[in-house]
Amino acid sequence: MIQRQAAGGKRRRPTMADVARAAGVNPSTVSRALDSRHPLSRSDTADRIRRIAEDIGYTPDPSAASLRRQSTRTIGVLVPRLTDTVMAMLYEEIAAACHEQDLFTLVATTGDSPEAELAAGRLLERRVDAMILTTARLDGPGRLLPLLAAEQIPYALAMRTDGHGPAALVDDRLGGYLAARHLIDLGHTRLGLVAGPSYASSARGREEGFRRALAEARLPVDDALVRSSGFTMDSGEEIGAELLALPQPPTAVCTVNDNTAIGVMSAARRVGLRVPDDLSVVGFNDTPVATRLPAPLTTVRVSFRELARGAVNLVQRAIDGKPAQTITYAPTLIPRGSTTRRP
Repeated sequence: MIQRQAAGGKRRRPTMADVARAAGVNPSTVSRALDSRHPLSRSDTADRIRRIAEDIGYTPDPSAASLRRQSTRTIGVLVPRLTDTVMAMLYEEIAAACHEQDLFTLVATTGDSPEAELAAGRLLERRVDAMILTTARLDGPGRLLPLLAAEQIPYALAMRTDGHGPAALVDDRLGGYLAARHLIDLGHTRLGLVAGPSYASSARGREEGFRRALAEARLPVDDALVRSSGFTMDSGEEIGAELLALPQPPTAVCTVNDNTAIGVMSAARRVGLRVPDDLSVVGFNDTPVATRLPAPLTTVRVSFRELARGAVNLVQRAIDGKPAQTITYAPTLIPRGSTTRRP
């Protein structure tokens, strides 16, 4: 049931997203069913949408489109979580890039949940001019992107892509390749990978680069050594412990980010292994903690400033009605003390 009464007794105007949630359809379907400019649809779905809209008190606002065109100079930014150093750093750079153009930012978090993403999309009620999303998934468009399309809200993706929208990205394949190639050049032949979640384009690209490096070196990929994970230290520690408990554990591990690399290093320490003497580890992103570990972390450096500026420029292009683009930035391998030549 849609709650029309906010805390403290204040009534909130029902939104198109509320109707879509109650009807179990995309917001774009609601938009078509209720758009008076289109011929009236008599389908069961359209009838149900109109009944739900009436029940919860939703009426399309004819002035909404014109209000949207009145710039608030505000950009909404969606991130999975701000406790993730990568996302916090990227948001700060987006905010700085926006400030340079006299733009203001509002941020919301989703926990990487598609359902929470739609709720976080209520940034639209703040009449943002556009959105930057770091939450894109490859397992479906979710429900926010159709809403943005229905409401004609310009947007750009950053760090991750759905394969369709304008995006500012790292060359994840190159980064994964560089990480694995570094370990191969050090003489390691049994490499593990803490691969990240399969719904994230960044994780998939890094795994593809890892596999390409092994194929180029004519090394077999042992799928027992390639395991999905989250983006957290806890996930890295859990998967690291699994890899190190194998009868034939890896001598070196690539990871989807610095957080999971730190988790793997913790797992190694718990079973009495030394980094890098017994296990070499490579991270990804080059967050500030990387240089401050007991064994400074070899990692793949990403320029968050470039990513942020690229995303803001893409949003400006979208606002101006220019064709969508994807911008890809090359990462750099930074060797440090967590990797060494295989004994």
